[in-house]
Amino acid sequence: MKREFIHGTWQKNRSFSPAVITQGSDQRIIWLAGYGAPQTPDGVSLAGDFEAQTRQSFANIEAFLEKSGAKLSDIVQMTVFIIDSRYGNQFTDLRKEFFPDGNYPGSAMITAAGFAQPEMMVEIQGIAVVEG
Repeated sequence: MKREFIHGTWQKNRSFSPAVITQGSDQRIIWLAGYGAPQTPDGVSLAGDFEAQTRQSFANIEAFLEKSGAKLSDIVQMTVFIIDSRYGNQFTDLRKEFFPDGNYPGSAMITAAGFAQPEMMVEIQGIAVVEG
């Protein structure tokens, strides 16, 4: 099985790949690292804003998947880490917007005591499967 390690910019300094893509004879699997968004791509802080961080995390995942020839609907498994269990229902409602057809990935939601960056409130990992 062929493996492609996607090399990020800052991720390299933290010793991880933002994604690894494995290729079999009839499918590609995209193994996504955790995507959090304590700020927008242009550096505006999202500290303290769970909804904005969640939306930006999904936007970051979606942008990466598009570059990889995939889309959000190709995600088959998701692990979600949230800073406080009281955000669980809010995350669930937001996720429904990103999977409007009701075909949700398998998922686990875990409350974490903290993240790599103190201002982070949510982090999303995923596995996407696409043909070819």
